[in-house]
Amino acid sequence: MAGRRRAWCSGVVALCLLFVPLAGCGGQSGAESARTEVQRLLDRRSAALLGHDETAYGRTGTRTSYRNLRAVPLASWAYRLTGLRRTGATATADAELSYRVGDYDKAPVTTDRALTLRLTADGHWYVASDRPANKSSRQLWDEGVVTAVKGGRSLILGVGQSDGALHTYARLADHAVPAVSRAWGTHWTRRVVVLVPESLEGMAGLLGSPPASYRGIAAVTTGEAGGSGRTPADRVVVNPEAYALLGAVGKQVVLTHETTHVATRADTTPATPLWLSEGYADWVAYRGTGRTPTEAAPELGRAVQEGRAPADLPTDKDFGFDSDPTRLAQAYESGWLACRMIADRWGEARLGEFYRAVGAHGKRAGAVEGALKKVLGTTTDGFTSQWHDYVRAQLG
Repeated sequence: MAGRRRAWCSGVVALCLLFVPLAGCGGQSGAESARTEVQRLLDRRSAALLGHDETAYGRTGTRTSYRNLRAVPLASWAYRLTGLRRTGATATADAELSYRVGDYDKAPVTTDRALTLRLTADGHWYVASDRPANKSSRQLWDEGVVTAVKGGRSLILGVGQSDGALHTYARLADHAVPAVSRAWGTHWTRRVVVLVPESLEGMAGLLGSPPASYRGIAAVTTGEAGGSGRTPADRVVVNPEAYALLGAVGKQVVLTHETTHVATRADTTPATPLWLSEGYADWVAYRGTGRTPTEAAPELGRAVQEGRAPADLPTDKDFGFDSDPTRLAQAYESGWLACRMIADRWGEARLGEFYRAVGAHGKRAGAVEGALKKVLGTTTDGFTSQWHDYVRAQLG
């Protein structure tokens, strides 16, 4: 009996040893073990980056990202492994990267990454490459070494830009923040992060769109169209080629406009039409510049002079970056004059109240109509008629 028992136990041990490469007796499978090891590798990599330990970072794989990110003031950085595909000594990992810039982001930015992994001679994984996942936008450090300049109320992150140029952006952004607060109020972060890539192509890569979509556009704010009301980490992304063509006032207007989008994000929802969000941002940006309607709305003014004044406020489609440039300019100018009219006739405080009331509706249908009645005491037809007369009076 004892001999048989020993033989049975030996058989179990042999069976257990036989299956170790596949499942491990009661332990993790080979795939699960690899996932655990890779996740730990990514955790060590994140800790080394946050701890400014390049040597430890290098032990986990390529150092390119570390060198490109060295100047960015990161408060958090973490990967969550979502998939792993192994072929011999090589593997491809899918991961969600979450990171937060200290003092600027209220919640982490999240983006999908694709990592290539290889086994070392002693059987450990290391990261050979870390790039954006398919259909994910690039991050600024994917485009090169990031330089950081801190302003009083801004953080400017650039690639391929001189320190002097980045300090100029910081000065303009620092001026924009209080200008926006004077118009909108102070219930927002009152800080702005500006990304300045090396080229138009770099800007398009950050936004995940073809360069042609932004040619002639000086800057955009991430997520400005159809916002969700949640504002973890807006970024102003500059097209350095178009921005360089602007004069001093134009450069300030652009950064103030984009900073307004950052400030108003929590009250900008799918209910907010683009004529209101873009028109309000322009109203804040032009406020105090001394620019007359004729100077600030040349394309709309030309249409009025030629008897082609629009009958209705622009639709969201009119604001598409791939629209005809003249049509796009007229859309922005029309929205600006609509907001300017509200400020002139009902008061600046009512303009802000109107903006918030539209966003609070939650859905597009009925949002503007309800806010017009509740805040301004008018109807859609009445408002449109007044706007039409106002445009003619200002530009005729």
